[in-house]
Amino acid sequence: MSSRRKVLVGGAVGVVVALVTAGSAYAVFALSASTDAALRERSTPSPVAAAVHTPNPTVTGTQAARPSTTPTPTPAPPPKPVLDRGAAGRKVRELQGRLSQVAWFAPPMTGRYDAATARGVSGFQGKRGLARTGSVDPRTWRRLVRMTRMPSADEMFNRSGPALFERGDDGREVREIQARLRQIAWFFGNVSNHYGDQTVSAVRGFQAKRQVPVTGKVDRRTLQLLEGMTREPTKDDLANRKPDPAEGAALDPRCRTGRALCIDKTTQSLRWVVDGKTRTSLDVRFGASYTPTREGLFHVYWKDRNHISHQYGSAMPFSMFFSRGQAVHYSSDFAARGYYGASHGCVNVRDYDALAHLFDQVVVGDKVVIYWS
Repeated sequence: MSSRRKVLVGGAVGVVVALVTAGSAYAVFALSASTDAALRERSTPSPVAAAVHTPNPTVTGTQAARPSTTPTPTPAPPPKPVLDRGAAGRKVRELQGRLSQVAWFAPPMTGRYDAATARGVSGFQGKRGLARTGSVDPRTWRRLVRMTRMPSADEMFNRSGPALFERGDDGREVREIQARLRQIAWFFGNVSNHYGDQTVSAVRGFQAKRQVPVTGKVDRRTLQLLEGMTREPTKDDLANRKPDPAEGAALDPRCRTGRALCIDKTTQSLRWVVDGKTRTSLDVRFGASYTPTREGLFHVYWKDRNHISHQYGSAMPFSMFFSRGQAVHYSSDFAARGYYGASHGCVNVRDYDALAHLFDQVVVGDKVVIYWS
């Protein structure tokens, strides 16, 4: 082969080799570049993956935890009153009717939450150990409802109800009504089974005093008021015999010697006993549950014919004091309302003349025995 041909062939081979070499390099470069891009793409997480898999930061080492911010509890607002001053309507009439059953409101029912209603509510709250606000909150209402019945429409609207007893009726029930009226000085003389003019007059007077419809007939409301203010008549009461307040109960042994005011809580009676003999017997009433009359053996340490209470401003005629401010004394409230009320701890007597006579017999130092028979 000629040298020129060799050169040409050699050159061609060189070009081919060069091209092949260059192609291989390009292929290698291209593969390397695409693989690189894929690896970079796999190593860089997508925003969604980053959001899903990114762990929450944790406190490690000595890094201080953020202080807890516990909110201070807000005091609960006072309960909204069920009824309050200025209210009016049937619900107020119900309130007044219920208060009248426990002697904290005097009929007639007005349906207006006025000053008299607020005073009744406040008095009821104070006696039950509740805050004296004069407003009916849920607790006051629940307590009042538990202690009373639902007033009838006749009571709430000051109408007389159907007559239970009236002129011309006869029977033992009439005799009992007369005996109860006699206890509070509306009926005088002997009781009988007949509902006549004297009974009508006594019932009318009682109804007018209690400010209920004046009919002279005994309806349910009148009867309940009368029963609330009086005690159950005894056999002596119904038989027109001089009543024995002690009902024949035995004397406490401490009363059987010397001179003693012997006061029995069971029979609600006071007996003036000298050397074991009963000289006088009287009806009495005692303190309420929150101001109880003390029990035990005491002695009269002071007498005051015309005493006035410094604490309550009320008259206490013929007071005979026996224990830290508690005394036996006449009570006009007891005379007017009977057992419908209570004292502040004293022993109330309702017979003015009898207590006036007893006051002159008792002397300082005489025993006072208060007990349950």
